[in-house]
Amino acid sequence: MKRSTHMRSAALWGLLLGLAVILGHLSAPAGWTQANPPSAENQLVNINKAGVEELTSLPGIGPKIAQRIVEYRTQHGPFKRKEELLNVQGIGPKKFERLKDRITL
Repeated sequence: MKRSTHMRSAALWGLLLGLAVILGHLSAPAGWTQANPPSAENQLVNINKAGVEELTSLPGIGPKIAQRIVEYRTQHGPFKRKEELLNVQGIGPKKFERLKDRITL
């Protein structure tokens, strides 16, 4: 009985090892890498340095609001706190909530 259990256990481990080897040789889906670099959706945007094009990558920010952010920054100097974005016309509390985790200073 012990020998039979041992053989089943060894066979199971062999099967698992073989499966691991096979899976290790399969290529990852397109766009996946070992390091898993950040996508455009989860990269932070520095609101003190970004231009209009980069700012439009943020959710809910189109070219007009992006231009207003740049103009606000030009007139008032660099943002000291993320919440200062609320001073830009077109950015209210709801939009700011969607942006706050995607921006940096």
